[in-house]
Amino acid sequence: MLPDEIMGDSSLMKSLIAVYERTSSSSIGLKKVPASEVSNYGNVKVADSTGDTGANIVEILQVVEKPKPSETVSDLVIIGRYVLSPRVFDHLEAIKPSANGEFQLTDALALLARDNQLVGIVSEITRYDTGTPMGLLRAVIETTLSRKDIGPQLQTWLENKFRN
Repeated sequence: MLPDEIMGDSSLMKSLIAVYERTSSSSIGLKKVPASEVSNYGNVKVADSTGDTGANIVEILQVVEKPKPSETVSDLVIIGRYVLSPRVFDHLEAIKPSANGEFQLTDALALLARDNQLVGIVSEITRYDTGTPMGLLRAVIETTLSRKDIGPQLQTWLENKFRN
C-alpha cells in the first residue's frame, strides 16, 4: 500500500487478494481519472474485459510511469494498492534506476504485464491522494465530517467560518 493514498474502505484490498488467490497473477488497483490527471500517476493499457472475470477485472498489457500527456495509454491510473506475486522480485532485480536514481515499481509492473502476469481491478472506491496539498486537505475534512464524534463540530465550525 502506498502511504500517500487513503482509500474509503478496505474493499479494494479484499478484492485484490481474492483475485490473486484465484489467478496467482499480481493484481493492482486502478481508477479512471480525467485526462488532465493521468500524467501524475502510473498509467495502464488494458485488454478488453471478457469472460467470467467480471467487468471490473482487466488484463494489463502495458504500464507507463507518469507519461507525458501525449504518451498516455488510457484514462486508467494505478492507485496505491497492490497484491504482488513473488515473481515481482525477479523483475525488481532486473530493472535499472530511473533518471533520478530511483528504482520504480512501475518498471517491474511493466515487466509483469509483458509476461501476462498482471491484472487490475478498476475501482470506484473513494480515494484521496494525500501527496498533494489539496488531496490532504480533502482527506482530512471529508473523513472528519463523516465521523460521529467530531464531524458535527467540524460542520458547525465550517458553517460559522464561511457564513460571512
